[in-house]
Amino acid sequence: MADAAYTVFTTPIGPCALAWNATGLVAVQLPEGTAAATARRLCRRLPGAIRRAPPPAVRRAVDAILLLLQGGADKLADIPLDLSHCSPFCRRVYQLTRAIPAGETLSYGELASRAGEPGAARAVGQAMARNPWPLLVPCHRVLAAHGESGGFSAYGGVDTKHRLLRIEGAIRQAALPFG
Repeated sequence: MADAAYTVFTTPIGPCALAWNATGLVAVQLPEGTAAATARRLCRRLPGAIRRAPPPAVRRAVDAILLLLQGGADKLADIPLDLSHCSPFCRRVYQLTRAIPAGETLSYGELASRAGEPGAARAVGQAMARNPWPLLVPCHRVLAAHGESGGFSAYGGVDTKHRLLRIEGAIRQAALPFG
């Protein structure tokens, strides 16, 4: 994606990155262990992206992510995303996922029903696995049936998912039914 730029920034969970174009954010990269590894992973996803200082709109997104990861309010829902490469189904699923408040969760099946596709829980799971905007499209808030964690494709896997849910108050360490 030659027209994309990106920035790497430090968060309470490690170095994250955001990539953007003229339309909106095109990717969020959760920590990969080091800032260099995070940047490399993002650049593999977006060949040709150039590291730049974030413009004001992207700076606001960085600040909102930092606030959330420090246990503060979720102010991510209005950050513009470039959804142009998403199927209509994924757009619906991502928009509905953005509406899940911090501290709450839905199952893949519940999200499929809300998207008008009851029985499409696996398709929702696939959309979550391909989600280019973790945190902004809070796929960590989507769980398997009966509160099971399901998967999480970010570095650290399900442990990262649990950590994010703990930060948001959706689960307590003692109440974890999984992992």
